[in-house]
Amino acid sequence: GDPAAKNVEEILLSYPSVEAVSIYRLAHELFLLEVPLIPRIMTEYAHQLTGIDIHPGASIGSSFFIDHGTGVVIGETCVIGNRVKLYQGVTLGAKSFEVDEQGNPVKGVKRHPNIEDNVVIYAGATILGGDVTIGHDSVIGGNVWLVHSVPPYTTVYNAAPKPIISQRK
Repeated sequence: GDPAAKNVEEILLSYPSVEAVSIYRLAHELFLLEVPLIPRIMTEYAHQLTGIDIHPGASIGSSFFIDHGTGVVIGETCVIGNRVKLYQGVTLGAKSFEVDEQGNPVKGVKRHPNIEDNVVIYAGATILGGDVTIGHDSVIGGNVWLVHSVPPYTTVYNAAPKPIISQRK
């Protein structure tokens, strides 16, 4: 639960992530049935309403939650396990696009990361690449930039910056 919420009803009725994930879940089922265009329109509508961009092709497990979801991006080939929590501004994106001889992007290639069960990814983290896996029970700190895999039970964070203090006279 969210300590800022008074009850479950408040979360269900007023949290934008609930709306975005609910629309995604319906769109994903249509995507799997190969319904053209409608799944993408649905998730773009959710993106417009909530600021959360989830491609209908992404695979997301149960008990998934996005807190303060503005700016979250989840790419088409991303695979997310169960009980994963994301915060605002998280990008689960592509590092590069494979191209054919004519320079056109190749479709159907894994481009986005795998996030295993029980992972928390804090605000502003960027995880890129189809060959990247974040191991189960890991924590990715805020503003971390990852393009390589992380083993299970790992915490990744940036060292605290040293503030520069200057006085003006």
